[in-house]
Amino acid sequence: MIWQNWDIRTRVLLVALVPTAVLGVLLTILLTFSRLHDLEDALVQRGQALARQLASASEFGLFSGNSDALTQLATSALSNSDLQGVSIFDRDHKLVAIAGLQTHAIGIVNGVSRIDQVGNNMLRIAEPVRYTPTAEEDPYTLTSDKLHATPPASLGEIVVLVSLEPLQSRKRSQMLAAIGTLLLVLAASAALAVLMSKSVSQPIRHIAGVVTDIGQGNLDVRVPVIGGGSLRRLAEGLNEMAHRLKLSREGLEQQVSGATSELRERKEEAERANLAKSRFLAAASHDLRQPMHALGLFIAELADKHHSGDTRVLIERISASAEAMENLLDSLLDISKLDAGVVTANPRPFPLGPLFERIANEYRHQAHEKGLVFRVRPSAYWVESDPLLFERILLNLVTNALRYTPRGAVMVTARKRGSRVHVEVRDSGVGIPAEAQDSVFQEFVQLDNAARDRSKGLGLGLAIVRRLAELLDHRITLTSQPERGSIFCVELRAARPVETRALDERAGADLVGLVIAVVDDDALAMQSLAGLLRAWGCYVVSAESLDALQDALADNDVIPQVLISDFRLPGPRNGLEVIAGLRERFGPGLPGLLLSGDTGPEVLRQATNLGIPLLHKPVRPAKLRAAISHLASAAGGAPDTTQAI
Repeated sequence: MIWQNWDIRTRVLLVALVPTAVLGVLLTILLTFSRLHDLEDALVQRGQALARQLASASEFGLFSGNSDALTQLATSALSNSDLQGVSIFDRDHKLVAIAGLQTHAIGIVNGVSRIDQVGNNMLRIAEPVRYTPTAEEDPYTLTSDKLHATPPASLGEIVVLVSLEPLQSRKRSQMLAAIGTLLLVLAASAALAVLMSKSVSQPIRHIAGVVTDIGQGNLDVRVPVIGGGSLRRLAEGLNEMAHRLKLSREGLEQQVSGATSELRERKEEAERANLAKSRFLAAASHDLRQPMHALGLFIAELADKHHSGDTRVLIERISASAEAMENLLDSLLDISKLDAGVVTANPRPFPLGPLFERIANEYRHQAHEKGLVFRVRPSAYWVESDPLLFERILLNLVTNALRYTPRGAVMVTARKRGSRVHVEVRDSGVGIPAEAQDSVFQEFVQLDNAARDRSKGLGLGLAIVRRLAELLDHRITLTSQPERGSIFCVELRAARPVETRALDERAGADLVGLVIAVVDDDALAMQSLAGLLRAWGCYVVSAESLDALQDALADNDVIPQVLISDFRLPGPRNGLEVIAGLRERFGPGLPGLLLSGDTGPEVLRQATNLGIPLLHKPVRPAKLRAAISHLASAAGGAPDTTQAI
């Protein structure tokens, strides 16, 4: 309703004004109509009185038939301002005398006066003229002869016309007076209502304003305490509430300030501890990666030579152990990269078919060795994502499914649901309880590997999947029951097919004769890298610093086609500065590759900002060869037969 939106002042005005106005109007109407009715009655009674007087005075004239006397009587009656005409009729309703306006006889019945209205402005009153016997003609003393000779009782009738204009004029005056009185009453009522509403609503409006200020956080405002009764108690209660709220807020602010200060101190302690941990891990990682890097290169170089069967088996076991260590370091490095924010997504439309084919070829042998059925359903769908990062997600999910499926099957399939494509990895493995389905995406969580069996993985695969999915804005769902397998589903946006240039994914480009400059302060790492490069047919110039390398290049009189430098070097210069120094001498187009055992985010950011590829130690030989081939082909030093790293 509309009145529900009115403020308190409007409501008080209405409460004070409406009853008074209604009462005033009703009383004015009642009194006015009563007065008007009295005026009409007075006019009628006056007209009847005049008619009776004329009837009494005209009795003898009618009885004697004296028309002149009757005319004189009628004319003298017109001196009254209200009379407009007088007509005298005999018993036969014949006009005997007239003065003023003429009218017709009404015809008196049973000797009763009659009144009717003529037109809008005239009232007609008829009065009978009766015969009045004298004392000598008393009916009790009359004989029968005389009684029969007595004239009839009705001698005729007097008809007078009374003007209604004075009455109507008085009615108008009375109405104007009533309206004026009503307006005065309403004005006085309105003034009184305004005063009453102001006295009632002003304190309430003050209270409402203070409540609004308190709601906005200003607890210093107070309501002026005026008047008495409920409004006074309300104002005092509100002021007391504001005071207590202010005290409570001050107490809460002190508690929050103390808690914030304590939290800040703990945060700073945690940051210092995290920084110390990062420094320790960076140093430990560098110290571990240097020998692992050299070990991997030595094993690769050793594997290229001819050996007996037993020696070949031993080399394969050593290579497997080194690969397991490299997998751990690579997984930690992937986590570090994702947390550091240096991995950027480059989404584009690409088909799922080639990716599914590569996964089928890569994992078919591994599944066959475990006695599992591995199915990859061909797909013609196109999706929008970063193909390299999404491939890493899918590889981790497939690896996880094969690892935790002792028997049965693993299947990779894609289903379209509206504008989305659901890529699913299904397995019939051990399954995951509902209460543990969130925790499996955390680092180093393995539900069935309390003994930390290395063959069951490291517990980092699903953590990497979760981080990559968040980076790509892909939704991952898990449906699983113990002993009934699991379904990991990745939701991607469907894309329209586009024309693409086929890429040759072989990583075995011919590097024979490629001049490569190597800078590394670790003699063992430098020797292993140089030995592997020479085994690939490269011409290698190595040194432990920029100055020594420049001297060696001058002595050999060669220009490097690719520069490989370690990040940490003795002296003030690091690997990025070495690459920059050699580019100043041999041109800005000199391809550079940075190797580092540091996993800290700062090294990743620096290399990414300068556009220099970074490989973390230990570097796998195949990955190193693909990187060199790509750099050389991009600079025109060798044919490009590999994808970008």
